[in-house]
Amino acid sequence: MIFVPTELPGAMLVDVEPRADARGWFARTYCEREFAAHGLPTRMVQSNVSVTHRAGTLRGMHWQAAPHQEDKLVRCVRGAVWDAIVDIRPGSATFCRWLGVALGEATGRALLVPKGFAHGFISLTDEAVVVYQVSEFHAPQAERGARHDDPAFGIAWPRPVAVIADKDRAWPEFIAATAASDPLKEHP
Repeated sequence: MIFVPTELPGAMLVDVEPRADARGWFARTYCEREFAAHGLPTRMVQSNVSVTHRAGTLRGMHWQAAPHQEDKLVRCVRGAVWDAIVDIRPGSATFCRWLGVALGEATGRALLVPKGFAHGFISLTDEAVVVYQVSEFHAPQAERGARHDDPAFGIAWPRPVAVIADKDRAWPEFIAATAASDPLKEHP
């Protein structure tokens, strides 16, 4: 694997190194030793898959509050998506800065989303399939989110949104929602 640091501390691109022959190709997508050698999280307790039927579908921006914060290793295995992350760690030098990257079956590239980041994506193709490993078990009571078009982030999505869940459209503005509290803390 090839590890490519990003401008957001802790976020890392992980490229595969395919070994090809007449049958096709093979590549490692995760190795605990290699991740540890790069100072990345190695504990992944759950794997998820997301199938998105229509191009232009937006999912996000999501995170889990402490103590259920999660690292995510996100990869698109069919079709293509544009994945976005936002640093929401209070006190971070890159607070509210975002990064967007194309993920797709053609490259096998993955994005490591560290704890303390909001995450979402928009499908660039029909029938996009995203798989991701997470470091913590899902805790519904710790679900948090912000709107994809929140002015606090200013994400420049690469295409118009055609489909979005009511839940994702209804998240409060990030700064207003966090003015009185830490977005990463769990509240009653």
